[in-house]
Amino acid sequence: MPGRRPKPTHLKLLQGNPGKRPLNANEPKPPLELPPPPDHLNEAARQEWNRLGPELVKLGLLTSIDRSAFAGYSVVYSRWVEAEEMLKKTGPVFKAPSGYPQLSPYYTIANQCLAQMRQYLIEFGMTPSSRSRTSVRDSERSDPLEDFLFGQR
Repeated sequence: MPGRRPKPTHLKLLQGNPGKRPLNANEPKPPLELPPPPDHLNEAARQEWNRLGPELVKLGLLTSIDRSAFAGYSVVYSRWVEAEEMLKKTGPVFKAPSGYPQLSPYYTIANQCLAQMRQYLIEFGMTPSSRSRTSVRDSERSDPLEDFLFGQR
């Protein structure tokens, strides 16, 4: 189906629903919790999981069923870090056997990882532009009646 992907209701609520379109009252609401990291994550991916995961849960952007999407982000982040480390050692250009300068494969990998990370960051509402359109309520001062009436957590 062509067109923009729909935003999750929670992100619409955080952004103030600027289009004033009806919100999906029947959207599933999985529990807000940091799922355990998958076993296949390497050390860098696991560190990113532990660094960013609790923050996303606090903001209400990571739930128990988001494990695969967040693991995908963590893996891509780790690959980006590895490629950047290799670029520090080798530089972005090397001399090919033919004698001509050639772009390092690590440069290509790093750029592809950045593009993939950007997509994950947008999905979780973590880019500067999505953050500028988002406002987060102070959860310690939340009113249970307001939560009930407006469907926020």
